[in-house]
Amino acid sequence: MPTETIIIVGSGPAGLTAALYTARANLNPLVISGNQLGGQISITSEVENYPGFPEGITGPELVELMRKQAERFGAKLLIDEVTEVDFTQGAPFQLKTFGYTYEADAVILALGASPKRLGIPGEETLIGRGVSFCATCDGFFFRDKDVIVVGGGDSALEEGLFLTRFAKRVRVVHRRDELRAGEALKQRALANEKIEFIWDTVLEEIVGNGKVEAVKARNVKSGETFQLETDGVFIFIGHDPNSELFKGQLEMDERGYLITDDRMMTSVPGVFAAGEIQDSVYRQVTTSVGQGAAAGMMAERWLESTT
Repeated sequence: MPTETIIIVGSGPAGLTAALYTARANLNPLVISGNQLGGQISITSEVENYPGFPEGITGPELVELMRKQAERFGAKLLIDEVTEVDFTQGAPFQLKTFGYTYEADAVILALGASPKRLGIPGEETLIGRGVSFCATCDGFFFRDKDVIVVGGGDSALEEGLFLTRFAKRVRVVHRRDELRAGEALKQRALANEKIEFIWDTVLEEIVGNGKVEAVKARNVKSGETFQLETDGVFIFIGHDPNSELFKGQLEMDERGYLITDDRMMTSVPGVFAAGEIQDSVYRQVTTSVGQGAAAGMMAERWLESTT
């Protein structure tokens, strides 16, 4: 059974920053990437609010720079997914992947969060056939098409603006009568001639035979129901933390976010968490990087205290 000093689960900004800090401390961290190297940021078209890049940078470019920096100091990257853990016996902790079973003296969990679903008819069956949760991944397929974006936060507007590069029209459907996004994004979206807003509205069904053809919607104030023809539906209504694997072993709140103390430690000594798996408030690249740095530093100190 391979034994590591420290294993980092997740390869987004939090995980790669933790890898950088623990690698520089000569802990030779193993990063188990998960099914998507870089996490959510790797499918973000433009990152405009990360310090040091005044012209902005794409998500994949930022992930690649972070990966190279961590590996430069000795971090090891494994493209695999953790399928089972045992934190009940204390260190060393056991983690199983599709390929191996590992032991680690300390663990940092940085698995992030996944997009929420609407939970309406047609959503699941039409994923990949017009329903998407990633404009960067699928926007190209909607050149000169009509698309709907569901949501009113930063992600919805960022992805909606990206879609205007391809689609002839982007209609943003939001359940409220005002946007939750930051002011700069609001102004850009409101000024874009390709973007229209449908306020106080929710989707009740996505309609299509083999591909998206329309949506059934309802105005939450008037109760009026109506149908909109469209070629695609992009859903950005928030995220759920990827913490299912740790239920019954680590303390979490009612929404599934891991509970950590001010040193990023979970309810099990030696198991730390960083990024959106424990952050339900900020959920920014910059804060995830800070939390990853803190988790890396605290894991190093914890290991020193136990030897």
